[in-house]
Amino acid sequence: MLRLLVLICLLCASSGCSKKAVTTQDDLDRKFQEMMNGVTLVGRSTRLGSDKIAGEEKYVIEGVTKLTGETWLFRARFQYGGRDLPLPVPVTIKWAGDTPVITLTDVSIPGMGSYTARVVLYRDQYAGTWSGKKGGGQIFGQIVRNP
Repeated sequence: MLRLLVLICLLCASSGCSKKAVTTQDDLDRKFQEMMNGVTLVGRSTRLGSDKIAGEEKYVIEGVTKLTGETWLFRARFQYGGRDLPLPVPVTIKWAGDTPVITLTDVSIPGMGSYTARVVLYRDQYAGTWSGKKGGGQIFGQIVRNP
């Protein structure tokens, strides 16, 4: 009886019962676009060398569009200096399996400076690192669907 149970387990494992279906790049891109259209990143950030966590920050993402290869255009809105600024930001998306990672390297954002960031997006959360001319730190929070 034990041999039969072992044989059944081996057959199931070798036939791929536990494997997930392979996802194509087109599927990943479509899911990413759905995840990032009409959302707000609501979270907090830290600064290197400080134990303090900054107050709530919001980054409104009206939508994303794939341009070419790994380059996507984020149509974002930033609240900065008491103003609401529409801001198209080209970013590189790298994939860690099925998980998108926003990568910016010394990208100049008009009126704000140049920034570098690596931000992982997974399910309804994000987390990553950032740096600019005046410092750096970590960011983290939730991806919230806009009403």
